[in-house]
Amino acid sequence: MTIEREQIEFDVLFVGGGPACLAGAIQLIQLAREKGMDLEVAIIEKGSEIGSHALSGAVMNPIALAELIPDYVQKGCPLETDVRDDEFYYLTKDKALKIPITPRYMHNKGFHIISLSRLTRWLGQLAEEMGVNLFAGFAGKETLFDSSGKKIIGVRTDDKGLDKEGNPKSNFEPGIDIMAKVTVFGEGARGSLMKQLSEKIQIWEGKMPQVFETGIKEVIQLSENNYFTTSRGNDIHTLGYPVGLDTAGGGFIYEMKDNRVTLGYLVSLAYEDPRLDLYDTFIQFKLHPFVADIIKGGKVIESGARTVSTGGYYTIPELAVDGAVFVGGAAGMQHVPGLKGIHTSMKSGMLAAEAILSALEKENFAEETLGLYQKLFDESWLKQEIYEGRNFSQALAKKMPIKMIYLGAQYITKGKGVRDPMPITDDYKTLKSVEKQAVKPLETIDRKIYDGHLYVDKLTGVFLSKTIHREDQPSHIIVHDLDVCIRKCYPVYKSPCTRFCPGNVYEIEHDSDDSKPRLKLNPANCLHCKTCDIKDPFKNITWTCPEGGEGPGYTIV
Repeated sequence: MTIEREQIEFDVLFVGGGPACLAGAIQLIQLAREKGMDLEVAIIEKGSEIGSHALSGAVMNPIALAELIPDYVQKGCPLETDVRDDEFYYLTKDKALKIPITPRYMHNKGFHIISLSRLTRWLGQLAEEMGVNLFAGFAGKETLFDSSGKKIIGVRTDDKGLDKEGNPKSNFEPGIDIMAKVTVFGEGARGSLMKQLSEKIQIWEGKMPQVFETGIKEVIQLSENNYFTTSRGNDIHTLGYPVGLDTAGGGFIYEMKDNRVTLGYLVSLAYEDPRLDLYDTFIQFKLHPFVADIIKGGKVIESGARTVSTGGYYTIPELAVDGAVFVGGAAGMQHVPGLKGIHTSMKSGMLAAEAILSALEKENFAEETLGLYQKLFDESWLKQEIYEGRNFSQALAKKMPIKMIYLGAQYITKGKGVRDPMPITDDYKTLKSVEKQAVKPLETIDRKIYDGHLYVDKLTGVFLSKTIHREDQPSHIIVHDLDVCIRKCYPVYKSPCTRFCPGNVYEIEHDSDDSKPRLKLNPANCLHCKTCDIKDPFKNITWTCPEGGEGPGYTIV
């Protein structure tokens, strides 16, 4: 079937409504106005509105925001509170041991605690007031190239109104071809368009593979008299229990306004035990006596999950190609040791904007011209900050006590450590067989703990994320060969997708105790964290964007 598609042209198209693209668009308009240039700029965002897919650890270094909008406080930036002091704990199974020295890159005193959802909404409003065209509910489905197949000229958005077989329904709306002189890809970690591009133009050639952590997060309403009423520290980080020290992971608890707290747990996807359930691990963290005491009497009011790119400097792709640049989490712009990526994402978008404006002035959008972005990056504080953590994830992936030797050496040498660069292994390659892990018993969750109030199960968490997907559409989660799931993955790993997915998208069903297992998909539960696309040991799962406007509906986290 031949589909006629509307074509819209802009000077610059930003793909993704996160902090990188929003900061980049605002910076571009500001710089253009200084030079008397009138630009047509657009942002497309797959969420139903700007901010609806924004999930963050929520401590923000304000350095980039202050550069972009010096009077951001006066302009009503939605800040929750400021960090009064840091607290850093090592958790055993039933105790919390306060670590007397907080690593320098986790000194957050004076930084802002924010809701990323609210921050991006506010940035979106500013961008729109400046004349940026915002298209929420439009997912980028395909990158468009010129006749040479090498130069990027825009993005095609998703078709809407397809049935489960992919056939047009009566309300069918074809996607739009949005053309641009420069396209900025800022989809966040494991962007689907970035993944497609990497297969076509080798933007990661010669680079180390990106690696990730998955974080599960909640906002909990507390009573007026709570832990933070008397505690000076309102920025808490933990390591140790429940994953221990051999597996990289840790928790965070941040005070918000109105007697709310944001609480989360991150696990590196380099973990080895296929029996590990990420959601159960999060619940174990919440049940720890130290954490349970902080949140006692509370109620979960919003929940979500997200992957974070944590590979660092050596995993950053080529930043510019013909007709396009890459920013934010999609490009791995993360301060890994400090557990912060909002300011780094914003700064990458702002540097890209400088390079784009120069290219527009020259009317030259080749890789060499847009490559000014790389030069600006190399000369900025952004590179210095990311470079210090260049081997951090590699060291975290080691076992004890080697891990501490590597981390200690890196801390002293500001990143170089014992070996520089240290190699990285793809996350999908790290799982060991269930048989090899069976000698190590895993702690399990007593399902009776789920009270639907303070401790909620996976499906309630999906409900609290306000996730919505139309049921009668093609599945956006593609399992390429179901036979691989049953014949290869189930015998060796016992279907880890049923445990690494925090939304209960994957289930193994049996008609009877001795029948052949089969995989059941529940794509409507998907939180868009993309863990499955990253961790599946056979690379048999591909995550794609569902119909634009669907997915989580975050407003607080």
